[in-house]
Amino acid sequence: MGCPVQASILKLPCSSPQHMVMSFRVSELQVLLGFAGRNKSGRKHELLAKALHLLKSSCAPSVQMKIKELYRRRFPRKTLGPSDLSLLSLPPGTSPPVHPDVTMKPLPFYEVYGELIRPTTLASTSSQRFEEAHFTFALTPQQVQQILTSREVLPGAKCDYTIQVQLRFCLCETSCPQEDYFPPNLFVKVNGKLCPLPGYLPPTKNGAEPKRPSRPINITPLARLSATVPNTIVVNWSSEFGRNYSLSVYLVRQLTAGTLLQKLRAKGIRNPDHSRALIKEKLTADPDSEVATTSLRVSLMCPLGKMRLTVPCRALTCAHLQSFDAALYLQMNEKKPTWTCPVCDKKAPYESLIIDGLFMEILNSCSDCDEIQFMEDGSWCPMKPKKEASEVCPPPGYGLDGDPVQEGAPAENKKKVEVIDLTIESSSDEEDLPPTKKHCPVTSAAIPACREAKVVLSAHRANLGPRERQWG
Repeated sequence: MGCPVQASILKLPCSSPQHMVMSFRVSELQVLLGFAGRNKSGRKHELLAKALHLLKSSCAPSVQMKIKELYRRRFPRKTLGPSDLSLLSLPPGTSPPVHPDVTMKPLPFYEVYGELIRPTTLASTSSQRFEEAHFTFALTPQQVQQILTSREVLPGAKCDYTIQVQLRFCLCETSCPQEDYFPPNLFVKVNGKLCPLPGYLPPTKNGAEPKRPSRPINITPLARLSATVPNTIVVNWSSEFGRNYSLSVYLVRQLTAGTLLQKLRAKGIRNPDHSRALIKEKLTADPDSEVATTSLRVSLMCPLGKMRLTVPCRALTCAHLQSFDAALYLQMNEKKPTWTCPVCDKKAPYESLIIDGLFMEILNSCSDCDEIQFMEDGSWCPMKPKKEASEVCPPPGYGLDGDPVQEGAPAENKKKVEVIDLTIESSSDEEDLPPTKKHCPVTSAAIPACREAKVVLSAHRANLGPRERQWG
């Protein structure tokens, strides 16, 4: 025998809250009662009677919204428009924007093909700590075809798509493009299945609450690749006083590090004069400084892979000359996107990267050294390897005044220690010097050969003649 309350309610219009409650299953009735803080134990007819009594005795907007949320989840007949979403997330009489002017920060490794759910507020619907919101989106036949044709079978029979459905979260801020930012205690279900999220990071200190790295979520494996059946997303999170979040869904194409390198090359190589100007600026004498910097040593090795640079690169925001290899930098950020300069640890986003034209010239014209030295006028010379450099270093037995302290050292070597071995054309050491470079004199390569030579030259610089001083 049916419930007497049920018999009278069946005659009500199908759009009424009572009819929505009548269509609920046990699970929806329990969610509704739990949401309202009522006892949710009992059989279905008991739960239904409690729910109808709740509806009759309480006209709270939050209860009515919860009923509509559960009904839409039970019968997702169409894609939710702005008017539907306002019913699901905002109480009557309030007017915060459901679709605020939030823009997501572009991701270098993803090209946006379409916007399936534009940034939408995850509004708090109650005073409870844990919130829940429902969203629906549908794919067009063309979008379904794009995804299906991008399918790739990876080793281990794993299927992946280069065209993906991407879910993103961020803070509900409109002042500037937002980076990905997860709400606390986030759980996501796509079409009723729990969506995997990035793993928690190791705690930074004792007692700290573990956090997930905020990044876009690929929900393609859980999506219904159909133009006739909509997709549903259920989001659960913990509310925070004074802070709101935003959700958005996009159709994107995933790019590779190789593709980004091609795009970086297509931007062109930066004029070498930019780097020369930076060199002159760094080597400009400071009148307040007692020690003048007259040269600058820079490595041709990438700080990431400890290998010789192939595509010298750095960010426009970096103040240093040292470059890193663009190909390796992009490969590392493809696996773990941090976009942090390996030289100065400052942000080095993809859009600010440049290929250094001066270093490209150096790498192409100098293949037998791993370090160079820049001069005040912007010219450069290669640094000799340590083994070769030792041949032009003065013996360690000589002091700053040039006097031999080593037993048996000939007195005539004193003059060589000062400057003669670097300037006199008849010096036998010239045979070991590297070939002449167009940017610097051949003998300047020997100047930075070792620390001892630097000390001697600095000590005697004041006593050098005009011809000797130009090399010092």
